[in-house]
Amino acid sequence: MPFEVEAVFPELAGTAREVTLLYPRAGQPGPGDSSIGGPLLWPADEPWPMCTEPDHYKPLGAPVWPKPVAMVPVVQLYARDVPGLVFPAGTDLLQILWCPLVHEDDQYAANPRLRWRSAALTAAGATAVEAPLPHTVEEDYLPRPCTLSPTQAVEYPNWDLPEGLGELLDERFEVLREERGYDYFEVATTQQSKVGGYPGWTQQPDWPECEGCGTRMEHLLSVTATEPGMGRWLPLDDRDPRQDGAATPSWKAEANPATFDAFGHDMCLGDLGGMYFFVCRTCPDTPYTHRYDC
Repeated sequence: MPFEVEAVFPELAGTAREVTLLYPRAGQPGPGDSSIGGPLLWPADEPWPMCTEPDHYKPLGAPVWPKPVAMVPVVQLYARDVPGLVFPAGTDLLQILWCPLVHEDDQYAANPRLRWRSAALTAAGATAVEAPLPHTVEEDYLPRPCTLSPTQAVEYPNWDLPEGLGELLDERFEVLREERGYDYFEVATTQQSKVGGYPGWTQQPDWPECEGCGTRMEHLLSVTATEPGMGRWLPLDDRDPRQDGAATPSWKAEANPATFDAFGHDMCLGDLGGMYFFVCRTCPDTPYTHRYDC
């Protein structure tokens, strides 16, 4: 943070959350790498998942695609790369795939599936066959292969400020903006692909409750349409070398134009929205769900 948040706003004590920023960059990851849009380490004896939902379709395309559609790899995370991510017992590999078409009964978004695996057991019987290509896709839900640079950080609530606290601090947020040149809400929670932390909601928060136990589920990770091209969340390695680090405050830093085209997975996700994944760690089998906004 460009300032000690709890020193300036002691009312936020206890709201900090650790987050792992993924920083996807266009590349050539392999099945043994953590990635977004890269190849998955896949068991040879497990059929590739297909979406058979009758309502999936491609906007501006044919009204309905009745044939099953192959799901596409979206996220693969090895425990060694994201030490802050708690894996269920016996697993150290997380994979997310989704149907790359729109589903009207699923928030008008892609339809995801999540897998927890043991990397060693999966590798012992892995297949070298490439994932099948879907016969049609909505390009906004098709990630390009990206390597990741997991980076630890700390977030504070934005949309998820405790009830009444935003109104209480509003005048002091305005003072911060006038004195330091940036908005609290711009630096508290980042809207980018990440593990843990707070969802980077673009609309009102929509936290799910577990169908099994009724408790509010935990934010597992986000895959968002935006990656920081400027500001305090921009990695030092991606900043414009023409900027003087001492003279340019972190919240005003801009990306190096030579590297900007490599930023992100190249998905739209409703223009500026994201897919947010949640789990319940109380119930058996770690049930999961997701939310989508744009």
